[in-house]
Amino acid sequence: MSASYANETVVVNYRDAFSKAMIKNVIVVVLCISINYINVALLQTFCKQQIFYMNPRYILFFHLVLNDMIQVTLTVVLFISSYIFFQINVSVCCVLILLALFATENTPLNLACMAVECYIAICIPLRHVQICTVKRTLMLIGLIWMTSMLSVLPDLFITLAIEPPDFYNSRVFCLRETVFRNPHIIKKRDITYIVYLVIVWFIIFFTYFKILFTAKAASQDATKARNTIILHGFQVLLCMSIYAEPLLRQVLQQWFPQNYSDSLFACYILFQILPRAINPIVYGVRDKTYRKYLKRYLLCKMGP
Repeated sequence: MSASYANETVVVNYRDAFSKAMIKNVIVVVLCISINYINVALLQTFCKQQIFYMNPRYILFFHLVLNDMIQVTLTVVLFISSYIFFQINVSVCCVLILLALFATENTPLNLACMAVECYIAICIPLRHVQICTVKRTLMLIGLIWMTSMLSVLPDLFITLAIEPPDFYNSRVFCLRETVFRNPHIIKKRDITYIVYLVIVWFIIFFTYFKILFTAKAASQDATKARNTIILHGFQVLLCMSIYAEPLLRQVLQQWFPQNYSDSLFACYILFQILPRAINPIVYGVRDKTYRKYLKRYLLCKMGP
């Protein structure tokens, strides 16, 4: 029995009661609205202040927030549709899964880029202006999307090559494993995730220790940057925990088959929603400059 068929069989046999399904959907919708409301305020604050336009750090933060909004919205649509329709057309599911995967894999790469920018600002301050230009930052964002696409699109190409035409007109419970169900795709995904994990964590550790040595000079900016890198590492840990989710779901399915839907819900909140709920607080509210303009924006919104 294939893993994708086993996943769908367990979900069919142990569907949630109406009251439990309603509670889960309300929680997810409330979290989605709350996160996106904060993110919209952050994006509008960026757009209304030209001081942010020429700063690579804030451009990367803008991309992080926008990417989080896309990711949260898409995953919530998938979550709610799994209860309303239960099974959806494979072609529709494929498009939604691909877009959600792009946004999901963008986040740790974006955080790694923000860590490098912080390292350059503290350890190579005289060259920061030459290295971190707006044009290069925009090119870097394009490279982030290209890297995510190169990681995910082979799944689509392999599926198109091996699956029969009738498969794309069928209906499935929309998970990555039920759409891209070939064992070679799963092995490729695991290898890709390991490579991502090694590269991104190497960047985080390298930048942290470089800034740590600089901070020994008792520079306030360097100390603050070191703390920022720690937060980058924490966020990357949360975001990259998504790479351990497939294995965790398999273990939970074997151990608690009757509670598999609850396991999917817990994994979704822990790996998909929680990191996106923390990002605005860590990078938006914590930054003094951004916080000043955000307060000004919110006061104007609440004013007559």
